[in-house]
Amino acid sequence: MAIKKEQLAREVVGYSRRHSSLQEALSKGAIDMAAHDLHQALDGSDFVVLATPVKSVIGLFSMMSRHLKRGALVMDVGSTKANIVSAAQRELPNHVSFVGAHPLAGSEKKGVAFASAELFQNSVCIMTPTSQTSPVAQERVKVFWTSIGASVKVLSPLEHDRYLAHISHLPHLLSYALMSATPDESFSLLTPSFREITRIASSDPELWADICMTNNRNILQALDSFTKVLSTYRKAIISKDHNLLLEGFKKAKTKKDAIS
Repeated sequence: MAIKKEQLAREVVGYSRRHSSLQEALSKGAIDMAAHDLHQALDGSDFVVLATPVKSVIGLFSMMSRHLKRGALVMDVGSTKANIVSAAQRELPNHVSFVGAHPLAGSEKKGVAFASAELFQNSVCIMTPTSQTSPVAQERVKVFWTSIGASVKVLSPLEHDRYLAHISHLPHLLSYALMSATPDESFSLLTPSFREITRIASSDPELWADICMTNNRNILQALDSFTKVLSTYRKAIISKDHNLLLEGFKKAKTKKDAIS
């Protein structure tokens, strides 16, 4: 929808495994044409955007390779990058370019019904080029994201996965865990803070299971760091060590206030 609003393409072709999603995208004006098979979707395409769960992105590369036209640019928007970028360099033909990207935008809602042409306004998009990335393709992708309202930051795929494990992947795990651990009988008394911290537990389970499997090492390290801090809080509460608990809370507040 942002592409359509900014007139960045002559024609937008949508491809989905769900026929209902294609019809909804057509009716909402998000796409000009619905493709019912991958070959049809890729035929003559200059710029291909892959927006599926991470493992699906990786699986699509080999399926796409023989259908991509010479000079085509392929970009994914997955939430993990190292596995995807490695698979793209391995599976895609030399006559096409690939650039990994991850827009830090969106919500826990899923599907065309929640799409917005303004989604990327004032957002950040991370690009993850490598030494094999075409500078021309990298610049085209940067122009694409800035044209729809995002500012672009460049990280290596490994840096991206390490940082996002802490600031995105771990928070989703914690939200799911808190929702699962909370007794059902307390839901009639939900506080605004509980609603806020568990909002992302409504996110797509398939999507987040894929993310955890494809960034497992970094997420485990983030979990270990979090568990260490939580263990300190637990010990302070057990021993009724007010000062230790207060010190931990003050340290966290100082960090939060600094980034706010």
